Amino acid sequence: MAVEVRKRDNESSDSLIRRFSRKVQQSGVLLQARKIRYYERKKSKRRVREAAARREELKAERDRLIKLGEIDEFTMFPNQRGGRR
Repeated sequence: MAVEVRKRDNESSDSLIRRFSRKVQQSGVLLQARKIRYYERKKSKRRVREAAARREELKAERDRLIKLGEIDEFTMFPNQRGGRR
């Protein structure tokens, strides 16, 4: 996927670079390059299912502890957006 930008009459170099970088962002070239930068083996269906089940169990346990008042839901992730309430 090649991105090409040609300089227009009376166009400054800054404007040309800005236009080029915008085209690159819109074309998705950088996203694709980042995606293929490291090879990641495909996970087996069994592992994907087990990971999903583990996440569900952890979420259910966290919700249970929050309901019981044993943990505060905002102290678990203090750096998350929204902060404390």
